[in-house]
Amino acid sequence: MYTVNIHEAKINLSRLVEMAAKGEPFIIARAGKPLVKVMPLNAPDAGQAKRLGFMAGQIVVPDDFDSMHAPEIERLFGIDT
Repeated sequence: MYTVNIHEAKINLSRLVEMAAKGEPFIIARAGKPLVKVMPLNAPDAGQAKRLGFMAGQIVVPDDFDSMHAPEIERLFGIDT
């Protein structure tokens, strides 16, 4: 992601806003320390990026998942049981 200092942002504001509007967010910094992130209004919020549970009911995890194929895995890693 592109980072600019405040002075550069003031000078190039129109170009930077166009860049962000096209989907290329950027960060404005002061003395190298990030202050704000500029991004288009239609960009998803950070909380919306991950949709937890969107496949609920479509995947089944077996009850023995933690021990599935344990003997074969131990044999492949040379572990004596």
